[in-house]
Amino acid sequence: MPKTVVITGASDGTGAAAARRLVGDGHHVVIVGRSAVKTKAVADELGVRYFVADFADLRQVHTLAARLADHCPRIDVLVNNAGAILGDRHVTADGFEETFQVNYLAPFLLTNLLLDTLLASRALFVQTSSNAARLSARADLDDLDNARNYSPVRAYGNAKLELVLFTRELHDRYHRQGLSAVAFHPGGVSSNFARTSRSPVGALFRTPVPRLFFQSPQKAAGQVLRFVTPTAGGGVVSGAYYEKGRPRTIKTPPVGPHVALLGLDKG
Repeated sequence: MPKTVVITGASDGTGAAAARRLVGDGHHVVIVGRSAVKTKAVADELGVRYFVADFADLRQVHTLAARLADHCPRIDVLVNNAGAILGDRHVTADGFEETFQVNYLAPFLLTNLLLDTLLASRALFVQTSSNAARLSARADLDDLDNARNYSPVRAYGNAKLELVLFTRELHDRYHRQGLSAVAFHPGGVSSNFARTSRSPVGALFRTPVPRLFFQSPQKAAGQVLRFVTPTAGGGVVSGAYYEKGRPRTIKTPPVGPHVALLGLDKG
């Protein structure tokens, strides 16, 4: 049965590749991207609806959620794929450190603004995380804005860890109402991700290394499809974080006073 799938970060790379494969399989896809030109080009190619939103501006996330709610009375799958590794510490106009906002706060906000639709649809929530969540995260819930000991890689890892925590909490709160949620690490992908980053990771992505050693976006997209359209015997473990196609445990930080912002409060 065709599903309605919303994919953020779908103007390029894994998101665009996943959109192409899902449309080819007969699903109804809505794509979201930051670049109006690139997002429109992918949407025109596929003949699908698109919306533009910059996650560094939370007003645009509110507008995006309202437009999606109007356009999609049902959302079977929300793929929060948008993300970025940045450079020097920067605070957005909303008052948050940019890496934290773009990679965590914006998808957190979008998910919550769409929650009624997602629950009514008994939807699946798929979050593109990263192995940075266990390799470089040093999350301090008293310093979510990364004001202390900032580095681009640490801030990125923290945000991806926070997404894993949020995914787990979505499962704990709403799985009994039909919502499922997973996070996954797609692996190294040869795409435009991080090419403009002012970090050591950006320097790596501007070399031939990704082309030579990383997987293609088309192959990485297969992991998204594995969750959206699981095969017999390949069901989704809701609440889990996946690496290399299997659930993997990540050590999480002790809970601090900002648990509500991470969706961890039980009140």
